[in-house]
Amino acid sequence: MSETLLFRGALVEGSTAADLVVADGVIAEVGTGLSRAGATVVDVDGLVLLPGLVDLHTHLREPGYEASETILTGSRAAAAGGYTAVFAMPNTSPVADTAGVVEQELALGEAAGYVTVQPIGAVTVGQKGERLAELGAMADSRARVRVFSDDGFCVWDPLIMRRALEYVKAFDGVIAQHAQDPRLTEGAQMNEGRVSAELGLAGWPAVAEESIIARDVLLAEHVGSRLHVCHLSTAGSVEIIRWAKKRGVDVTAEVTPHHLLLTDELVRDYDARFKVNPPLRREEDVLAVREGLADGTIDIVATDHAPHPAEAKACEWQAAANGMVGLESALRVVQQSMVDTGLITWGDVARVMSREPARIGRLAGHGTPLTEGHPASLAFYDPSPRRTFTTDDLRGRSVNSPYLGRELPGDVRWTLHQGTVTVADGALLAAPGVRA
Repeated sequence: MSETLLFRGALVEGSTAADLVVADGVIAEVGTGLSRAGATVVDVDGLVLLPGLVDLHTHLREPGYEASETILTGSRAAAAGGYTAVFAMPNTSPVADTAGVVEQELALGEAAGYVTVQPIGAVTVGQKGERLAELGAMADSRARVRVFSDDGFCVWDPLIMRRALEYVKAFDGVIAQHAQDPRLTEGAQMNEGRVSAELGLAGWPAVAEESIIARDVLLAEHVGSRLHVCHLSTAGSVEIIRWAKKRGVDVTAEVTPHHLLLTDELVRDYDARFKVNPPLRREEDVLAVREGLADGTIDIVATDHAPHPAEAKACEWQAAANGMVGLESALRVVQQSMVDTGLITWGDVARVMSREPARIGRLAGHGTPLTEGHPASLAFYDPSPRRTFTTDDLRGRSVNSPYLGRELPGDVRWTLHQGTVTVADGALLAAPGVRA
């Protein structure tokens, strides 16, 4: 249900104060001292107004792994975090490698209504890396897939990767690569370095990521296609992307909130909440990826939201699953690591968490300017509070967050998805547009 809303006093991308009228799913008016007959007036004085956040890397688990997450529960988690669109990774069961599966995911997202759920198609059949999936059929389907990834697995065969890059050029698609050489990471349990040596855990070397990125930017240059690098995590990877962009390669890259904040020192307690792929890296890597995001080498922040049931984490380190939930905490972590440190502004946050993810994924109606006539997919955020992050902040089905018990800044106060309220005054609504 949509209604006419008049928001008063928001700081547009953290700068100029303005009033905003939302009606019929769009931004109807922007200015100061506005009034609108019959509108519900909402005081958002001092809140940062951002275009609704867009996550290019979300694991929603449905179909097949509903014990971890569903499209409905993941959509609720996303809305609570200020998101209005998420791209759903294909490592489901069955794998999202056909038009039928991606159309099913699209329909489930539409039924949930909290965010736009845009499916990502697998690059290879069953994500096995042996032969290309139905890329063209998924692109032509109702889901209009434009992003393809075998995330969780690297497209390791260079010939398959080349063919995929060539194929998606026909419809302006992009291959999103999980950069991990499988031979260099066999049995790896954490970042290879001083901490892994002290703990006696098999190390995951930075070169396993960097070597694949180096190969793929050269392949993308050779065929003239778009390449996106998922969850970049090392200083060396930042340098390779920086070099490739100077060379004119059409490559984009993402960093996760956890790689902007957390380091491999957290593994010392063997708490499996901190086990993730790629692994938490050194402090030097954290500083390098922050710098890369600040100077534009890294294009976007993506959550890699990866829910797991409790038993997948409540076990010894070696047996635990990789992954962290992150939709509800992402904006708060970016504030702490990037905004509060003075590395980027709120305008930059709008770019790296909304406009650029929507552009890379070719997703219309999201990441649009906060001006009249554009879709009202919006987030109103209060950067001032600081409080401990708890399970009460989580709205998905799983609670494997690395931030539980950690103090984080900020709070999402309102989220609107295409003019429909999903979060009102800090509370996730029981159903979109229906006040509890």
